Amino acid sequence: MKKNVGSVDKIVRLVLGVGFVVLSFVVSPWFVIGAVIAFGTAFLGVCPLYIPFGINTNKKK
Repeated sequence: MKKNVGSVDKIVRLVLGVGFVVLSFVVSPWFVIGAVIAFGTAFLGVCPLYIPFGINTNKKK
């Protein structure tokens, strides 16, 4: 798959992932699902929800 997540987008997703991890300890363990999704899309560089909408925040060609 082509990478469609840019560097700023990756940083935002990593911060959200950390926030979800904290929320999973404080509020509910279900927030781990959000953390896994945020970290996974940040590390893989591909967001499946961007594909049908044609969104690409990755500036590299």
